[in-house]
Amino acid sequence: MPDATASRPTAVVFDLGGVLLDWNPRHLFRSVFAGDEAAMERFLAEVATPEWNAEQDRGRSWADGLALLVRDHPEHAAALEAYWTRWLETIGGPIQETVAIVAELRLGGQVRLLALTNWSAETFERARPRFAFLDWFEAIVVSGAERIIKPDPAIFAILVERHGVDPARTVYIDDTAVNVRVAADLGYDAIAFNGATALRGELTGRGLLG
Repeated sequence: MPDATASRPTAVVFDLGGVLLDWNPRHLFRSVFAGDEAAMERFLAEVATPEWNAEQDRGRSWADGLALLVRDHPEHAAALEAYWTRWLETIGGPIQETVAIVAELRLGGQVRLLALTNWSAETFERARPRFAFLDWFEAIVVSGAERIIKPDPAIFAILVERHGVDPARTVYIDDTAVNVRVAADLGYDAIAFNGATALRGELTGRGLLG
């Protein structure tokens, strides 16, 4: 009989924000803008944009990123300072149902557990002590430390070159469609995260959860 374990995944790689942690700047800025949703949304769409934030994920320092915005939008200096000084408030907390899945995989001991995240190295180091489950991962590849962001194939290659994963036997989980597509193109068994219940079903189908 064929050995069922021969094709079973040997590693699972998790994205962090949106999969294991509820990161959203609105958690902070609803307070900063005193509940003025329209003003908050304008600020996030026109000032502290996702594109601007991505440059911190790519390795730009927060000091440099904030200086650029304060220069161009001095009227928002206080809100921008809060983005740094109160950054931890952008995390609503762990997504407990997904953390429970990581715990089960860890307890089962069948697969290596790694993470690959687009995250500023500066803010990641501030957040890491708050979430003990991050220590369950054998390695966490942080874009800000590497100065490469997903979906650049080069950051996925770090999993192979530095951590020895085999893409064909590695499950990759992410809530961003383009990252999932690129991972799949690179040979990873890529899963689009659509909630813990669906993920549990996917991993059970792969023989990783009972």
